[in-house]
Amino acid sequence: MNVLIAEARKKYHEELLRQGVLTIDTKGVPSNADSSSKISINIAKGIAERLMAETHDKAVGQTSGAKFEQINMDFLNKTFPKLQNIRPGKWIIAKIGNRSAIKTSSFSQYEHLEYLTRLITYDAKLASCIRRDYMVAPDVVIYRKLVSDEEINSTDIIIDDTVCNRADLREKNGGLPILHASISAKWTMRSDRAQNSRTEALGLIRNRKGHLPHIVVVTGEPLPSRLASLGLGTGDIDCMYHFALYELIEAVKDTGSEDSIEILNSLIEGKRLKDISDLPLDLAI
Repeated sequence: MNVLIAEARKKYHEELLRQGVLTIDTKGVPSNADSSSKISINIAKGIAERLMAETHDKAVGQTSGAKFEQINMDFLNKTFPKLQNIRPGKWIIAKIGNRSAIKTSSFSQYEHLEYLTRLITYDAKLASCIRRDYMVAPDVVIYRKLVSDEEINSTDIIIDDTVCNRADLREKNGGLPILHASISAKWTMRSDRAQNSRTEALGLIRNRKGHLPHIVVVTGEPLPSRLASLGLGTGDIDCMYHFALYELIEAVKDTGSEDSIEILNSLIEGKRLKDISDLPLDLAI
């Protein structure tokens, strides 16, 4: 019997290999490793060898990042919509960015940001008083379409025009789709990239009107100390998800580095780092 998420995880790794996101170059350095760090190389190589990475030149970073975003979106498209029995809804999973027609302000909780953007565009005094970094562009989003009165009343007469006239979920009220999850995909995690994810998360938290979406980070970073730079602590992201946590655990054990083993255990036991296979079910909460 095929297990859906197990099969999806396998295909996820196959795509990372096939598209050249996960590689080992001719010098023996994996594409997600820091070439100046021996332990980073050793851990990344341990993961890559377990996933059977091919050897060729490292892909350009920006291209790898874009492919990683797409592969994560494809993984979620193959898994999350299958959970209708525990998380029903009309879900859309999309990869967005600065050039996309979909923005954070395209969703119910953040539609006011578009109005604010228009105001400061034409008012220099107002612009000088307001920070302009509140508009975030998550890599991948999951959002829920609104629900018709017919769907709401399908099993019982629950609403009519005398009530629920401002409920965000009700299609008749003319609102925007509801942002369910923001997924930041970081193939590697240097200090600046980690902080970008934190900035995006804090923007979503501070600027929302209504329900806070899930805010998660998916990464291929092999070095536990760098994972800890974003994963430790609470209050911004829900959790971090590693593209190959099971393989990471074994690779870190192989290094014999007590510090790295301790940091990784702390992240896992503290529920700050999980495997990519855990993400669909966590998004169903």
